[in-house]
Amino acid sequence: MVNTRRLDRIKAGAHAMPGAGPAAGDPDIHAMEENIVRSRNRIAASPLTAALTFALCAAFAAPALAADWKPTRPINLIVPWAAGGSTDQVTRATAAELEPVLGQKIVVVNQPGASGSLGTKSALEAPKDGYTWTAGAAQDLGAYETLALLKTRITDWNLFLNVANVSVISVNANSPYKTVKELLDAMKAKPGEISVATAGVTSAGHNAMEAVAKVTGVKYKHVTYDGGNPAVVATVAGETQVTTQLAVEEADMIRGKRLRPLAVVGDKPLELEGYGTIPPLSASVPGFTAPVNYFGIFVPKGVPPEVIETLDKAWKTTIANSAALRKYASSRGALFTPIDGEAAQKAVFPAVQANAWLMFDTHKATISPDTVGIPKP
Repeated sequence: MVNTRRLDRIKAGAHAMPGAGPAAGDPDIHAMEENIVRSRNRIAASPLTAALTFALCAAFAAPALAADWKPTRPINLIVPWAAGGSTDQVTRATAAELEPVLGQKIVVVNQPGASGSLGTKSALEAPKDGYTWTAGAAQDLGAYETLALLKTRITDWNLFLNVANVSVISVNANSPYKTVKELLDAMKAKPGEISVATAGVTSAGHNAMEAVAKVTGVKYKHVTYDGGNPAVVATVAGETQVTTQLAVEEADMIRGKRLRPLAVVGDKPLELEGYGTIPPLSASVPGFTAPVNYFGIFVPKGVPPEVIETLDKAWKTTIANSAALRKYASSRGALFTPIDGEAAQKAVFPAVQANAWLMFDTHKATISPDTVGIPKP
């Protein structure tokens, strides 16, 4: 390595001599200068130097990248439906898995009303500090604006999905209808007379029955309740004749032979633990299909980024590997689908589209979906 101090002394000594200075083109000095430049370039280009530089940069950047959110008080998680329903069930199971990760209590609060939009509105209007979340079906959240219930879109939310649910057409155990064909034939013979219990407009049960009515042309008497569980109980009690709520809400009553399942509202059969196989509606109505109905926890956009980064990390590790949630799904006729971020937005959009346009085409919605960013599928 060239001694730069020596070169400096040579130059200084030359300048100190009266009337002298480094001669232009002095070969010794220029040779030493060129050696210094070459030496410095070799050091800068060496793998060790590059590695040290990267390590130093990473060390300074690391605190900002690894800033996990540590909530200092309990988190409010609003379930906009009644206790005991599908949203309530899976949300409480998910909250129990998240509490040890966050080191804080998650308080689940049921705030039903206005087809789930009331509780959702509370979460949307809460301070954007990360301490208020909501939950439910993504297809409901995406349809509120078209129904003029709440000015919000699916893209206004960070989605953390946990399960996908299917609706089941079921009747009271003492009902005369043994097959879905018999039920549909009766609905055609007695338009608007056979009562169907659901959790209200835009609920999974209502959307399912509307999809069936659109394809088959049947008419029914819609009876609404504040949640899926009350709707199921109403059919079990004989207050209504049919329910089209979710399998997770009907599972116990089906296993207990209090409800008779006739068909899954879709094109695939359902294997329900402790019961057996429920056939798809497509077996009786050829060509019938229904998009996947995803459920999850929703956090409004605008909260501190570390909140979303922490939840994203929790979803990819704790939730994705949760034995409790996997067991919940398999025992209640649901699909375990831990998805978040952009993948979640893409996954839910087909159901959002189908639901919003179904509501509009059946005159339940007053605002055309294509005017609020939902093109026709």
